[in-house]
Amino acid sequence: MKSLRLIILLLSHLVIGIMGFAIGIYSLPILTAPASPELAQLEKASANRRYQAEFTNNLAGSDVLHWGNGQVTVGPDFITLTGELSPGPDFKLYLSPEFVETEAQFKALKSTMVRVGDVRTFTHFIVPVDSNINIDEYTTLIVWCESFEQFITAAKYQ
Repeated sequence: MKSLRLIILLLSHLVIGIMGFAIGIYSLPILTAPASPELAQLEKASANRRYQAEFTNNLAGSDVLHWGNGQVTVGPDFITLTGELSPGPDFKLYLSPEFVETEAQFKALKSTMVRVGDVRTFTHFIVPVDSNINIDEYTTLIVWCESFEQFITAAKYQ
């Protein structure tokens, strides 16, 4: 009877420990994220836009924990999002020559893509575009979680 009680106690503590770790991984990026840009900053950064697109959460690779919604603008100086992304660590913004909506497609085409920069906020973002990147050579924006190799969202802008 005592050994069964000990096993139950150990299992319950293990389950709670695992749940705490998972909650910590999910909430840490939210707690450490910088303030989101104001709408005036987004308007200024997107004033020179060439393209517009939409992030939606109904893509094949998106799910309840990995998604994006909102209006995206693409310009030679900045890429902006007026909307939201699911929270997570180590999000990167990529440009792709082809539309991608799953993890497998992303991995297959990653060598043809260019990484624009880090996405550090989950409500709106402004990512500067390096002068060496020609946005006209690509068609699609992709948000990718580098740490967990997880597809978040994508939008075709041309």
